[in-house]
This record gives sequence, C-alpha cells and structure tokens, in this order.
Amino acid sequence: MNRIFDFHTHTLLSDGELICSEQIRHAQIHGYKVIGISDHVDESNIDFVLRSLNNFIEKEQTLFEDIKIIAAVEITHVPPDLIDELAKHAKDNGAKVVIVHGETIVEPVFKGTNYYSIISEHVDILAHPGLIRDEEVKLAANNGTFLELSARKGHCLSNGHVRKLAQKYGAKLIVNSDAHGPDDFLNYDFALKVAMASGASLEESKKIILENPRSLL
Repeated sequence: MNRIFDFHTHTLLSDGELICSEQIRHAQIHGYKVIGISDHVDESNIDFVLRSLNNFIEKEQTLFEDIKIIAAVEITHVPPDLIDELAKHAKDNGAKVVIVHGETIVEPVFKGTNYYSIISEHVDILAHPGLIRDEEVKLAANNGTFLELSARKGHCLSNGHVRKLAQKYGAKLIVNSDAHGPDDFLNYDFALKVAMASGASLEESKKIILENPRSLL
C-alpha cells in the first residue's frame, strides 16, 4: 500500500473540527505516512499554536508509531510585508514546515502574498496560489518553494493553471488536503486523482504525491 504525505491540515487550534489526537487517528486510518498540522496563524496566535502543537507532538508522537507528525503553520491573510518575519519566527519557535495561504481565487487574499511568500527563505509551501504569475513560478522554481495542488473545494479551481506553469518553469508541486474535518482527508487514490485532474500524467502524478514530499522532508 502506498502511504501518503499531507502537510496542510487544520485542527481546533484554528478553524478545524478535530483536536490533534483525533486528527492523527483519522490520518492513520486513511493511510498517511506523514501529516502536517498547519493551523492558521498571524501575530495574534502563532506562539499559542506552536507551543500547543509542539507540546502535543512531544507527548504523543511516540504513541503513534506508524505516522510522522510534523509541526507546521499556515500564515493566513497577513499583510505581505510581514510574511518573511512571521515565517522566520515560526521556524525559530519549532515549526518544521511553513505554509502561506496563497492568493486563492475564492478569498480576498492580499495581492503580493504569492510573491512575498516565494522570496522568503523561511517559507516551504505556497498553498492554493490561484492565478499565480509566470514570474512568480519562475522564482518558486529557483528558490525551491513548493506550489500546492489543493484538494479543497474552491481552492482547487486553479490547480490546472498552477500545474501548467509549474511544468513550464520546473517548479515543484505537492498535493495537500487542506483538511478541516473528518471527511476531508486524502487517501492514495484520491491524491492521485487530484494531481491527474490538474493535467499531470499518471507517472508525473505519482512523483508529485510520493517523491516530491520526501524532498521537502
């Protein structure tokens, strides 16, 4: 069985439905190898979220032996000029993966969020980047920033655009669930379909969901 990686999930630490232990148990049942808990953060809650999350991982990771839990954050709706500073703060305070809530076409995200995320050395994944521009995808390829193919309703509408430009310029793609509840988790077959629905071939899709995440780790 191919076990999957999903770095973008939410719990009750922000706007998700499950506490962390429930989150991990659902992920186990869905065949996850690695799960990132990446709750929404800004200046108001980042320290609380990371402190709570790292305490959970310290106490419970050894009890969930067959799944790796990653401390992550999703910097969300923050003015672009603050993204790099907040991303560095996250890394300095225990975040292993930093995601930024990109310029999805279904929310009023600040213009410039994609660009400032990509140029930050502390940002690992740009989530649902919407109608990202060619120049930004080139930068992502050069800087090693992963661009997300989202499985989430609404955010997924621009997956084809993102994949097309990523292929053109050599940027790395990653499939994430953006799970907010128990019905949102991926499994291998559905993750593969998300990648293929963006226009990727079967072999390219397997690389996106199985190989690319390993290079992030």
